[in-house]
Amino acid sequence: MKHTLPLLLAGLGLSFHTFAQTAPASPSTSRPALVTPPAAPRGTAGLSGTVTDSKTGQPVEYATVALLDQTTDKAVDGGICDDKGRFAFSKLAPGTYKVSISFVGYQTKVLDNVRLADGEVNLGGISLAATTQQLGEVKVTGERELVENKVDRIVYNADKDITNSGGTAADVLKKVPLLAVDLDGNVELRGSSNVRVLINNKPSTIVASSVADALRQIPADQIKTVEVITSPSAKYDAEGTGGIINIILKKNDLAGVNGSVNVSAGTRSSNLNTSLNARKGKVGVNANLGSFGFYNRGRGETFRRDFEGTTTIATLTQLSTNRTLGGGLYGQVGADYDLTPKDAFNISARGNLFRFNAPRTLSSEYITSAGPDIYSRDIEVDNQNRNLDLNFGYTKTLAKPRQEFSVLALYSVNKGLNEYDLDQFRPELIEPDYREQSFNDSRNREATFQADLVQPIDSTSTLEIGAKSILRQVNTDYQIEADSVDGRGFLLLPDRTNQFRYNQDVYSGYGTYGFSLQKVYSFKVGARVEHTRIGGDFFSNDTEISQQYTNFIPSVVASRDFGKDKSQKLKVSYTRRVQRPNIYFLNPYLNTSDPRIFSSGNPNLDAELTDSYELGYSTYIKKSNLNFSLYSRRTNNAIESVSSLEPLKRFITTDTTGAQVIYTTFQNVARNATYGMSVFGSTKLTEKWTVNGNVNTYYVTLKSSSLNTSNSGLMYNANISSSYQFDKGYSAQFSGFLNSPRVQLQGRTSAYQYYSIAAKKELFKKKGSISLGLDNPFNRTIRFRNELDAARFTSRSNNYVYNRGVRVSFNYQFGKMDNRASRPKKSIRNDDQKSGGDGQGQGQQ
Repeated sequence: MKHTLPLLLAGLGLSFHTFAQTAPASPSTSRPALVTPPAAPRGTAGLSGTVTDSKTGQPVEYATVALLDQTTDKAVDGGICDDKGRFAFSKLAPGTYKVSISFVGYQTKVLDNVRLADGEVNLGGISLAATTQQLGEVKVTGERELVENKVDRIVYNADKDITNSGGTAADVLKKVPLLAVDLDGNVELRGSSNVRVLINNKPSTIVASSVADALRQIPADQIKTVEVITSPSAKYDAEGTGGIINIILKKNDLAGVNGSVNVSAGTRSSNLNTSLNARKGKVGVNANLGSFGFYNRGRGETFRRDFEGTTTIATLTQLSTNRTLGGGLYGQVGADYDLTPKDAFNISARGNLFRFNAPRTLSSEYITSAGPDIYSRDIEVDNQNRNLDLNFGYTKTLAKPRQEFSVLALYSVNKGLNEYDLDQFRPELIEPDYREQSFNDSRNREATFQADLVQPIDSTSTLEIGAKSILRQVNTDYQIEADSVDGRGFLLLPDRTNQFRYNQDVYSGYGTYGFSLQKVYSFKVGARVEHTRIGGDFFSNDTEISQQYTNFIPSVVASRDFGKDKSQKLKVSYTRRVQRPNIYFLNPYLNTSDPRIFSSGNPNLDAELTDSYELGYSTYIKKSNLNFSLYSRRTNNAIESVSSLEPLKRFITTDTTGAQVIYTTFQNVARNATYGMSVFGSTKLTEKWTVNGNVNTYYVTLKSSSLNTSNSGLMYNANISSSYQFDKGYSAQFSGFLNSPRVQLQGRTSAYQYYSIAAKKELFKKKGSISLGLDNPFNRTIRFRNELDAARFTSRSNNYVYNRGVRVSFNYQFGKMDNRASRPKKSIRNDDQKSGGDGQGQGQQ
């Protein structure tokens, strides 16, 4: 905290002075707030009116009204309606103007050729049409495409895809353009796993611990949209070399009292979700409570050869089976309050309880010149996780249209407990000859403070500045005990036991300037400075880590609209990204559940620096949308997974067998260059038939001088979805995904594909629906093949995951839903850590 305040004051002090000069005086009780820019021409004319809802006739509170010069479109004056929807301007120069009225949830309305002379002109009632319409008690949303291509992001409207019903967030992300999700739930964006995942524009320690686990805990029915941001501006945290994935959960901001119930049951996952929302006047509250469960099973096989020169010195054959059964509870409660027409508060809390059990069997045959080593292991893994996010936001609307100041705070805590028990058996024995148990307790805390100012310069340019601090602390305490069945019972293994504390503080400030030229050119330039301080302690061996560094992060985006109706857009962007390793990569916990394959994190990792370039073109042709992108990423000190053949005695000092194990960790050892192209398109073949598709292909080159190895190859992924609306409330949808073989520094992984089919029937006058979904109905399992080649060994493994699934889902909405859009809420975005996948290095087995 002592480092946060100086940075906030230094970054925003000048801006406070600027908007303090333009802050309006307190409004009188007889008329709404006025805005009087000192530079605007003054006269004796006046303008007033009342903004109302076109459907209900009720006033639209706090709508923004801008007065523009009719010829130049330059802003002359502006203000916000009062709680009766009224606005008024005085002391205006006579002339001809445009009046622009806008508010979140409504279509912007522009009145042309408004003539003012001496005296006041009353425009009377001005009605705004809502972007949502009301049909009885059921909200009917304007038709949206399944995938929308916006200037700075691609938006996948998950709530329009009926194949998602009853699934999890992992199922949803599999269908998002540019993304790939592997069988463990790990996410890649255009071939890069260095992405930042946000939930409702905010970070969460649940995601920081394990993206794969987080995706299992979010029911698909709770997801409204998924945003993919490939070239984040300087306003975003600098980490995530691949980009940002923002998962927006459903939230109802309508007036009155309403809610919904969602129930699904399936062969791989089930969930129950309830929501309740209430709004009256300036106050709104919302709550959500649900539970979820998931289950799966699989099997695997591994074949390995160890070498000394060109001579094979050992072979390993392993067969395994596994089952996973898990679930939990989640809840959320939030409130927002419009204290005044210019001051809005919001506060929310979201919590999760998550647990899964994963029994596993492993049979191993390791043959060397000394003879075979044959045994089997029964392993029981138990993972528990609790997470709580607390958010606070305050937004103040200032004098000019679009001018606002916000202060945001976030506190997030995640507590995990990972345990396993294993029994090892020999063929000649009935009882176990070795037993082991592990206890890994971890706690992640994160506090974030952020302040932002949006300062419009004129109607075509905007300045944004802000400051932010993120204070993280991670504590882990892991212990491993072993019983050699010699009568002494379980004894602590000091070489494999440790306490670890890790602190990471990031202080940053940014500025961006966006402007337009000739109504067809748009530019946004920015810069961000981030200072990082890292400290770590290993209490068991008195080892300490201390790092600090400062990064300058520029960003440039330029675009041009052209063609008929400006339906075509050309965009070019450049940004530098920083990739700090999170606890997944840093935690030194040694995973030894497989006695021949060990793994751990590396607490000495440095941050990556990546330069990203992109050239994009998009066009709309009748009912079709096409987007083409060329992109390049270059990283000089990339963090890569590195495997080596090591003597078992290095990790278990009491070993006398002379056995060898594969040890996998992470190192800054590679130069990573990626060159790619992506094509996305959507079209309506008929009024009821929609097709969307995406193809992403890229060439990757990985080189490591320290390991004297390199690898390269052409890769691709593609997805397609198609939906059809039948009569009488019936609809059907298909989606499929294909991922090519993947190149790694020391090997490659195989291709895989999956697909889903769903049908839906609306019920109860569109208040409810029932749907049936099928996942991979013609394939019992998905095979995932991994090849690993190093100087002293080769390894081939096949994992088979049972992915065929059937699920039935039911949804019902109740209550009155009046069309009243709430004020926009600000929230924190923490995008700054390299995220792990399945929790490796944190004690999961």
